Formats: sequence, C-alpha cells, structure tokens
Amino acid sequence: MGIISWIIIGLIAGALAKLILPGDDPGGIIVTIIIGMVGAIIGGFVVGAFGGPGVTGVNVSSIIVAIIGAIILLLLYRLFVGRTARGGRRRT
Repeated sequence: MGIISWIIIGLIAGALAKLILPGDDPGGIIVTIIIGMVGAIIGGFVVGAFGGPGVTGVNVSSIIVAIIGAIILLLLYRLFVGRTARGGRRRT
C-alpha cells in the first residue's frame, strides 16, 4: 500500500479515535491525527503479523484496524504524556 493511502487511513483513524475517546489531549488535534497515522501503521503490522489482512487499502476493514491501532496508541500517549504534563507522579 502506498504512503498516501497510509496517510489517508491515518487521518480517518485519528479523527474517529478522537471521536471515540473525547477529551483534552496533550498536543491537540494535530497530534491526535499524527497518532492516527502511526496507529494505522502499527495496527496494520500487528494484525498482519497475526495472519490478518492488516491495512490493505482504503476500505472498511483497514479503517477498523487503523482505528484500533490509533485508539491503543492514543491511550498510551495520554497515559505517558499526560502524566508528564501534570508534573509526574501524583502524591496521595
């Protein structure tokens, strides 16, 4: 699949991941879209490694795989960057 297709799928996945996981993200919508593109690539490779089709073009199954990858990456991003932005560990 060409790099343009990865970018298109990533943009769609990033926007949909943002709709599924609303809230304040450190970095805003641009970072969320970039996370969507990287999530699409990671999701495609992971599903492909387990024998699935991965991201094979601009189609529904590819978008679902990309959204799952983007959601996972967005959650990890919020976990690590959000903790750093709040000043490290919480004190109880």
